[in-house]
Amino acid sequence: MSPPIPTRYSPGVLYALGAAILFGASTPFAKLLLTDVSPVLLAGLLYLGSGVGLSVWLLARSRVRGSDATEAPLKRADAPWLAGSIVFGGVLGPMLLMVGLATTPAADASLLLNLEGVFTALLAWFVFRENFDRRIAVGMACITAGGVVLSWAGSPTREPAWGTLAIAGACLAWGIDNNLTRNVSAGDPVQIAAIKGLVAGVVNTALGLTLGATVPEGATIAAAGVVGLLGYGVSLTCFVLALRYLGTARTGAYFSLAPFVGAVLSLLLFRQWLTVELLSAAALMGVGLWLHLTERHEHVHRHEPQSHEHAHSHDEHHQHAHGVNDPPGEPHSHPHAHTAQQHSHAHYPDIHHRHEHGT
Repeated sequence: MSPPIPTRYSPGVLYALGAAILFGASTPFAKLLLTDVSPVLLAGLLYLGSGVGLSVWLLARSRVRGSDATEAPLKRADAPWLAGSIVFGGVLGPMLLMVGLATTPAADASLLLNLEGVFTALLAWFVFRENFDRRIAVGMACITAGGVVLSWAGSPTREPAWGTLAIAGACLAWGIDNNLTRNVSAGDPVQIAAIKGLVAGVVNTALGLTLGATVPEGATIAAAGVVGLLGYGVSLTCFVLALRYLGTARTGAYFSLAPFVGAVLSLLLFRQWLTVELLSAAALMGVGLWLHLTERHEHVHRHEPQSHEHAHSHDEHHQHAHGVNDPPGEPHSHPHAHTAQQHSHAHYPDIHHRHEHGT
């Protein structure tokens, strides 16, 4: 749907939190599956569950609706951005992570994985020029600090290792993936997630089998598929929608709550004790979440003329005329043009508000 002018909370916040909850919940369930399947092969099966499940949904949707006019299909111009996100996020990131986990202590690895949110925000702010202010930066710092506290399991080793660099590289790859995906977020999010799941699933499954992994029983494969569909496929679909509304850094900040969700669910699944670390992380993340939820970014800004296609309703930013072939009903998707406009209202760095900011 088209990002509306936010009154208090953007729908993107709900999408981002939904993505974090689904992905965070998948972690303890994936841990249960590790007793029957190797980590690399499990990563492939999770991605395949996402890609195959969403592909079936796309096929069923096209059978029921025919040509879907709600979401914009991916176009040739989207291919470089989507290919880059698949290479960095679906292939390079998982491969570097597995290399790093082979030689890196668990405590170090858990701490290093918090770099993904940091890299995502830094790239969004300083490379892709997404706006931020002190409130958003402090909120991101609090959420990241909560992740560090949550994953702390002792003092990390002081000896430098290639494994440490590999895990940091994986987090950088995922940060690049998140920023590249923003550039295709106007397209059909289910189609984007399905393609990424299928390609990453095939590559990681092939890698796992090449490394000598044993194919698990059918029940385990089915369970991995369900976890992958929800924790990777539906989660990624929500993540893409959040990018459309909120921009990359803010979406990444909300998504950084995923480890906390996984930790809370682990308390129930594995009957673990409530710890000081978990309570401290909850406090830090709560402060960060509050800072983001109470953000109000408003100033006079100018929209330059723009032509694009995405799902939208006829809000203040979409007052265009329709042709005879344009789809009825709302929301709908068709190519449309925006004329130059200057006004002031509360907004996020969504697909219509990626303008420059003064110092």
